[in-house]
Parts: sequence; structure tokens; C-alpha cells
Amino acid sequence: MAVSYHDTVNDLQALALPGVDARGPFDRLEWFGLLEGPGGKKPLIAVAREDDGFVALPLMREGKALVAHTNWYSFTWRPLSRGAVRQSLLEALVRDIRRQAGRIVLAPLPGEDGSAEELKKAFSTAGWITFLERSDSNHVLPIQGRSYAEYLRARPGQLRTTLKRKTRHVETEIHMSFSGDTWLIYENIYANSWKPEEGAPAMLRAFAEQEGAASRMRLGIARHEGNPVAAQFWTVENGVAYIHKLAHLEEAKPLSAGTVLTAALMEHVIDRDGVELVDFGTGDDGYKRDWMETVRPRWRLTCLDPRNPRTWPALVKACLRRLASGKSGG
Repeated sequence: MAVSYHDTVNDLQALALPGVDARGPFDRLEWFGLLEGPGGKKPLIAVAREDDGFVALPLMREGKALVAHTNWYSFTWRPLSRGAVRQSLLEALVRDIRRQAGRIVLAPLPGEDGSAEELKKAFSTAGWITFLERSDSNHVLPIQGRSYAEYLRARPGQLRTTLKRKTRHVETEIHMSFSGDTWLIYENIYANSWKPEEGAPAMLRAFAEQEGAASRMRLGIARHEGNPVAAQFWTVENGVAYIHKLAHLEEAKPLSAGTVLTAALMEHVIDRDGVELVDFGTGDDGYKRDWMETVRPRWRLTCLDPRNPRTWPALVKACLRRLASGKSGG
């Protein structure tokens, strides 16, 4: 078995590793390449290999700690691998990685696929003290074979009434390929919306270009009397629709253009794309409950190496917090 560390995603291609199983946009090497692009943070990618198996942890330095290589656009983070993660490889990797840092924080981890517990078990077995805590919420919609019309009948009455009253005042269009002109419409709407300043607009545009080229993009524009008033950026992959960004002009709020546009995109991904799940990302915004039906937890795993004296103050504080809340670490 070989363990190695790399400061660029390009190194993974040079290692001739078998392709990564990408369950979604945040598992692809191209995603991590965007994260380390201009203005991004350099990764520390830890890799363990044996025969034709491998596991990789895309991390980055934050002070003296290592954290998951993510940014505000990431819905999830988990180990990269081909096929099932081999627990022996993962344990060997996290045992070796203590040479790099004594504190590792991983989030947002999904729980529904076992990633959170798998990582906790590996770090605990390798001698780390671990603390697994809920860090965020993920609102999703399981389609369960329904048509859009059947799904809409189950929405709250106020939402259905709004759509019935407002749809005739708003025109919608959905673009499945990238266009600079159309993306500029999205950027202008976002810049003049209630949303905070975009975190990394160049990176988001590059991501949209990649998704458009792969026919995964669904960019919705809503217009009133020909003028753009709302925009949303979704992608569709492996039976899942991901809602990445949405914005509307504040002066267009009485039109409920964002609501009408969400409905149009929902109809498209359910009836035309045939998705099995719609993922509204992280955050517990109230409006998500009108559209989604299930809330999944997102987890933060904090790992402290008890052999490293620098972690002792943090270890004591974490243990005291756990004792106060009646929980225990791993």
C-alpha cells in the first residue's frame, strides 16, 4: 500500500488512478480543480493506493488544521474512490495523515450514504478522538414516481394559489446549454437582487460552462413584459436535480416571479428529465419547505490526535462540551 500527498488535482491524473465514481457534481475531479483555480485555496489531497483500489481525501490547510476542501457552493464533501471505499485503505490513510496535522475537520458530510459514520469509524480505529455533530440541513424532494401535476397537488394551498394567480403575468424559459449572453442575464439579476455579493463569480461561471457542455445545465429565466426579473441555476445528474442558485429583482417581488420560475423548473426536471430526487442544498430557509418534503442532516466530523500536545486544549474543551450535552466522542 502507498500513501501520498498532493497540492493539485492534476497529480491524481498523473497517478493513473482508475476513474472516480462521481455520484454528483461535488465528487468530480473537475469540481476540485475549480476550487483550486484563481482565487481559490490550494488543496492537500491525501491518497492511499493498493492494487487497483484507492481512496483520496481532498483537504486544505486552515491554520494548523486540515479541513475539507470545499467552499460556499458545496452541498457535500466525502472521500473520492472507485467503487466501495475499502475501510482498510481509509484507516491506513487517516493513520498516516497525523504526520500532516493533529486536527482535522470534515463537513458537510452526508449521512444517508454512510460517509459520516464510515469516516468516524476509520479515524476512531486509527487512534483519533472524534466528535460527530450535526452542522446543517439539506432539504430534498423524493419524486417517488409522481408526475409534476401529482406533485403540485400536494403543495401548500397558498403556493398553489400564488401560481394560479401569477403564472399568467410571467414568461419562463429554460436553457440547457451555456450562453455568455444568458449567463450575463443571471449575473445582472443576482447583482440587483436581495442576495449577498456572489462569493466567486468566475468559478461559478466556469462551473456553469462545464455543466452546459455536458448537457447537465438547467438555467431558468423569468420575464415580465419581456424584461428579465428572476433567474435560477440548476443542474441534473444521475437522476438528481440540484438547485444551486436563485435570485429575483426586489422590485419584481409582487409578481412572485421566483415562485413561478421554480415551478417551471420543477415541471421540467420531473416530467422531462425524469429525476428521482430534487436537492435544494444546505440551509434551513423557510421557503424550501413549500417545495421539499424531506430534511436530511449534514454532519461535521472533528478529529483530534491525542498524541499531539497542540490538540490537548481543544480536546479538553470538546470533551467538556460533550459531557455538558450528555454525549460522547468516538
